[in-house]
Amino acid sequence: MSSDPEKAEVDPASLASKLLQDPGVMAALQSKMGSLVGTSSSYIETLPLSVKRRIKALKKLQLETTKLEGKFFEEVHNLEMKYLELYKPQYESRAKIVHGSYEPNDDECDWPSDEDEDDEEEGGEAKKEKKAEVDEGKDISGIPEFWLTIFKNVDDISEMIQEHDEPILTKLTDVKISYGENDMSFTLHFFFDPNDYFTNKVLTKTYYMKNEIDKDDPFSYDGPDFDKSQGCKIDWKEGKNVTVKTIKKKQKHKSKGEVRSKVIVTQNDSFFNFFSPAELSDSKDELDEDAQALSIADFEIANLIRESLIPKAVLFFTGEALEGLDDDDGEEEEEDGEEGEEEEDEENDPDFDPSKAPKPECKQQ
Repeated sequence: MSSDPEKAEVDPASLASKLLQDPGVMAALQSKMGSLVGTSSSYIETLPLSVKRRIKALKKLQLETTKLEGKFFEEVHNLEMKYLELYKPQYESRAKIVHGSYEPNDDECDWPSDEDEDDEEEGGEAKKEKKAEVDEGKDISGIPEFWLTIFKNVDDISEMIQEHDEPILTKLTDVKISYGENDMSFTLHFFFDPNDYFTNKVLTKTYYMKNEIDKDDPFSYDGPDFDKSQGCKIDWKEGKNVTVKTIKKKQKHKSKGEVRSKVIVTQNDSFFNFFSPAELSDSKDELDEDAQALSIADFEIANLIRESLIPKAVLFFTGEALEGLDDDDGEEEEEDGEEGEEEEDEENDPDFDPSKAPKPECKQQ
């Protein structure tokens, strides 16, 4: 081994570690990695022409599969329309009970509950108290605040509801869905009793989908894409528009020095901004990033109403359906708990040596 320190053998691992700590080297590596994204595998390039030819045949087969997938989603849309007609009798009966225009008979109310079991265990006194409660509630029509309660139970929608929206939403009697027959669209219909805020009996919001396969990039197809939405005009009564607010500002004239008040009308936070009309020519591709994010979030809420809230309204009213929405959060909490248990097990291990444990990174504040 040479005694000259300059000629001493360099440890490759140590050299690599030093290079990775150099910001310039890291930037070059990241740039190189970024240029590789989306490029074909070098293995494919080394294959013989006969094998590449067969790969082309597979891609042609894949294109046919993609076209069939497009047809599949068209069939799904047709099935949704078909089954909506089958669901309608149940939905209409539900709306009548909620609104109070129909009182279900004893057979229709024959459904077991925990309260019934408790009453049987407690005996006749509990039954008398329950009968008194039933008699007391005879003056109440239907199920008050049914849809308002549902919306407030769902976090993504409750965040949209302001205090000034609630008196209006108590008048919401039903939410329905319809599907476009000539295009892949769906419309949400919100039905209201007469109220002090607007004259509309129904407010609507329509969502349009594109089910097209890009000729230049056919393999990017992953089902119908949200294209655009169209709201409706709300005919607000005078002074009752909760989606706007007026602000009085005092302005001083530059030359005269006079002070005058100016009234500015600006948008107000409200659930009813959901229905703000959108021009049909507005495509999400033409919007900026923030507007696109809001547009996608709006579509996700509409899909939640369409796929979950309308079909399972009573379960969202009682809260039973909310457990399914929180599954993902529960999984994360469970994972965190497991990590904590592992750390605790290490500390209780008789062979555990704290000096050999990895030290936590020091983060700059």
